Amino acid sequence: MTRFRLPLVRRCSLSASLLFLASFALTDLASAQTAPETSSAAATAAQEPADPNPGAISTSGGLDLQSTYMFRGIRQHSTGIAAWPWVDLGFAAYSGDGTMKSVSINVGSRNSQHTGDTGSDGPSQKFWYESDFYTTLGIGFGGGVSLGTTYTAYTSPNNTFTTVKELMFKLAIDDSARFGKAALKPYAIVARELDAAPGTGQADGGLEAGTYFETGIAPGLSFPKASIAVPIKVGLSLGNYYEVGGVDETFGFLSVSGIVTVPLGSASKYGSWNIHGGAEYQKLGTNTASFNGGDRHRVIGSIGLGFAY
Repeated sequence: MTRFRLPLVRRCSLSASLLFLASFALTDLASAQTAPETSSAAATAAQEPADPNPGAISTSGGLDLQSTYMFRGIRQHSTGIAAWPWVDLGFAAYSGDGTMKSVSINVGSRNSQHTGDTGSDGPSQKFWYESDFYTTLGIGFGGGVSLGTTYTAYTSPNNTFTTVKELMFKLAIDDSARFGKAALKPYAIVARELDAAPGTGQADGGLEAGTYFETGIAPGLSFPKASIAVPIKVGLSLGNYYEVGGVDETFGFLSVSGIVTVPLGSASKYGSWNIHGGAEYQKLGTNTASFNGGDRHRVIGSIGLGFAY
């Protein structure tokens, strides 16, 4: 993904997060929307109808609008806004009481559609900037520990960047059971670009395939009518991930976000729906700032609609 060898834009994917955002942002946004459940919320849930989908297959999705799409500190457009439709299909493959508590498989797609210089107003005059396809194998252990392995292909329908292939490993700890409202939910990510060549198949459009590292926390609180998450993360290069002029920089970005999620009614046969929105501040390194017009600071606003079934 160099993604993006347009002036001021490079890029390259959904680590929300929150949003996920996550990831994650979105690696982040979807995970950021899951906050520790209070006893009051649990009591409310107990009064609601039974889960309309108690089976081994689940689905989730949404549509998010962002003022600026930043991929791991690398700006993807300098004008316009980005719309992020996404969908995920999950399969609960195994559940047990041993050391390995669960095995899950997820497949999904994340998309970014732009109105600005890398979208409908750009050289291609096409709205659909990015389409990502991924599959994840997740293993759950005791104590809230989980390990996920994800393969992602980042593609550009409007040919703004070359396809980036990536293998990512994520270690996460859900410490809600131990710390309750004080849970931090720490995680760490290592991602490696595959099948890259100079100037192609890389997030930074550099000379060498890069290795990315991210670590963060996602503290939050849940209330009967809303939840609040405050994801904090830092993105680093373990080698050739943030190259400019053949020179790599270790520090990519520091991100602090605030996300509010409001459920839209109770769970029903149509699933659970929510509306969410927030703001994110990113502090950029020297090289990532060069992808951001030389500015080392970026504030991003977002709002979206999500569902799970």
